[in-house]
Amino acid sequence: MARQLDEQIAGRFAVGRRLRVLDVGMGQGTQALRLARAGHQVTGVERDATMIAAAREALAGQPEGIRERMRIVEGDGRDTGVHFLPGSFDVVLCHGVLMYVEEPDPLLAGLARMLAPGGLLSLVVRNGDALALRPGLHGDWAGALAAFDTVNYRNRLGLDVRADRLATLTAKLAGIGAPLHTWYGVRVFTDTAPDGAPAPDDLEVLLAAEERAGRTDPYRTVAALLHLCGVRG
Repeated sequence: MARQLDEQIAGRFAVGRRLRVLDVGMGQGTQALRLARAGHQVTGVERDATMIAAAREALAGQPEGIRERMRIVEGDGRDTGVHFLPGSFDVVLCHGVLMYVEEPDPLLAGLARMLAPGGLLSLVVRNGDALALRPGLHGDWAGALAAFDTVNYRNRLGLDVRADRLATLTAKLAGIGAPLHTWYGVRVFTDTAPDGAPAPDDLEVLLAAEERAGRTDPYRTVAALLHLCGVRG
C-alpha cells in the first residue's frame, strides 16, 4: 500500500511540496510517521488508547524536525468536522477502518469534506467481492458458500465486521465529490499466510509478485483488500 500511495502522491502533486495529510484511524502511526519522515505535515486521528500510546512512543524516538511535523488527535474518525475545517488537507487516508464501521456513509462524506480541491482520498477496505476465497482456500466449504451472499465476516481477531464491494464504493465516492481515480488489489497471494509468519528469504520477489498482481486484472479483483484512490473535484 505504501508504494501505491507514494505513486499516487507523486503523480498528483509537485515534487518537494509539503502536503497536509490526515490519517483517520492511524493505528500505531506507521503510515503517518512514514509520511512525516518524507517531509509532509501529518495529523493522525485515533480513538484507541493503546494505539495512541504506541504511536506517541514511536514518534518520541524521532528527530525533532519529524516530531514537529506530526500531530496526534485522540478522537473518532466520524468526528473530523469537530476538529478540522473543510478543505484543510491535501491527502486523507483511511486504511483498514471502514470494516469496523457499520454505517460508513457519514464517515466517507466527512473524509471527502476534509479534502482541498484536487486532494487525494486513500481508502483500504476488505474486498466484499472475494469473501469466499479465504475460507475456500482453507477448505471451509460451508464458510465459502455462505460468504457469497453477504458482506459480513469474522476477522482474524474474532470480531464480526463488514466488507465493501468495489461497485458500491465507486458509486459512493462519486456521490461525495471524490470520484474513483484508480484502485489496486492488496494481498492477492498472501492472504492465507498465518499472522506472525517469518518473512521468506525471497521477500523482494514476493512483494514484486504482489505488486504486479495488485495492478493486473483479473488478479486484483480477488484480492483480500482493495486500495481505492479518489480525487476531490
